[in-house]
Amino acid sequence: MSAAAAAPAAADAAPKKGKKKLIIIVAAVVALLGIAGGGAAIFLKQKAAAAAAAEEEEGDDAPAAPAKAAKARKDDKHTPPVFVPLDPFVVNLADREADRFAQVGITLEVEDAKVGDEIKAYMPAIRNNILLLLAHKTSQELMEAEGKELLAKEVKREALRPMGYEYEVPEADAEEDDTPKKKKKKKAAPEEEFPIKSVQFSSFIIQ
Repeated sequence: MSAAAAAPAAADAAPKKGKKKLIIIVAAVVALLGIAGGGAAIFLKQKAAAAAAAEEEEGDDAPAAPAKAAKARKDDKHTPPVFVPLDPFVVNLADREADRFAQVGITLEVEDAKVGDEIKAYMPAIRNNILLLLAHKTSQELMEAEGKELLAKEVKREALRPMGYEYEVPEADAEEDDTPKKKKKKKAAPEEEFPIKSVQFSSFIIQ
């Protein structure tokens, strides 16, 4: 074959090899893009799943947040107490030897302001119970320190009754009660569950 005939053949082969090389490069680039796209899709899917799990966990903890906040407020020793002062009580005492009367100022320490409003709603019944309690006391009983301590516990019991609570005065402190006991008696609640925490005397005059 002459040199002139070989030259066109070589020229035809060169473009074919160039095209084949270009096709291989393009295919490699497409393959790399496909791998990169698949990796990105997997990464985004994992990220979305992690975000959804975090939201679900946060949602599960949401209902517990108010309870934790309430407990924190309850455990806060710096929370000021709430007091409900009652109008002074003036009552004739049960002395037989002479006419004696007592003027007693009482303040109730309660759980919170809401309980204070509830007590005001029951105030007529609460005052009635306390007046009847004081009317059965003698001046001698009320002048003794033990008598005042017992009266505070009994006032707490009588103030809680109209609100639907049964507070039991400790047997060691309770006086004998001649009134018939009811057949069915409400179960006493634990001490910390009573909305009235303590009874304070603001004044105590016996004449």
